[in-house]
Amino acid sequence: MPVMSCAGERHAFLPGADAEWEHNTRRVKLLQMAQLGFAIAAAVGVFSFVRTAQDGELRRQCLPLCQISPRYANANRRAPDFRLQKLDGGTARLSDWRGRVVVLNFWSVTCVECKKELPSLAQIAQTLKARGDAEVITITPDESADDVKNMLAATVGNKPPFEVLLDPGSRVITEQFGTKLYPETWFIDKEGVIRARIDGARDYSQPVYLEFVKSLLDRSTCDVEFARGQAKGEQTWLCDEVGIGT
Repeated sequence: MPVMSCAGERHAFLPGADAEWEHNTRRVKLLQMAQLGFAIAAAVGVFSFVRTAQDGELRRQCLPLCQISPRYANANRRAPDFRLQKLDGGTARLSDWRGRVVVLNFWSVTCVECKKELPSLAQIAQTLKARGDAEVITITPDESADDVKNMLAATVGNKPPFEVLLDPGSRVITEQFGTKLYPETWFIDKEGVIRARIDGARDYSQPVYLEFVKSLLDRSTCDVEFARGQAKGEQTWLCDEVGIGT
């Protein structure tokens, strides 16, 4: 009588059993490798998506600053408060606009470049005033209010879309802000912190200046600073992309 072996031993000696087991093992391994590859590809895809989103946000926050290429940009100085006479009567303080972004422009009737700049300044002022969360304020050191009105009438009309403050003697312009040449423009955020300064005339009708104001409203965390017109900080590579050297 033949001796019966256990079921496992009998199966092991069936013809082709080893080949089938190896085939199944390879299939399992291939499936596991495919699953692992899919998981890695998905992780890479998620990482790429997040990185792309982060890069997109960085560009949104930083590129306007890089593109306007200010003489100064930082977030470590609070704008000095002041009280001045308004051209249309009454007085105003800078702190009256706290909670809104302020584009503060210094100009003079004797400044040829200021005359060229005022129309574009009026254009961005209209846009910002319509938004309600940012405003253009201008200050002139001229002694004659009539001269100021005549200059405005010749460039932007009798009712300029921005506030005009009078600083005869330049107590605010020179003593508090240190300005000596016109025009000069300061961007001040909602908390009253100076974020950028532009020396000389610009065309403020260009969309990039509105984009920069929007970035201040969004509390930009862009790590780019400007000192004497040179970009500094961890994200200055964005400035390099638009041709603004460090």
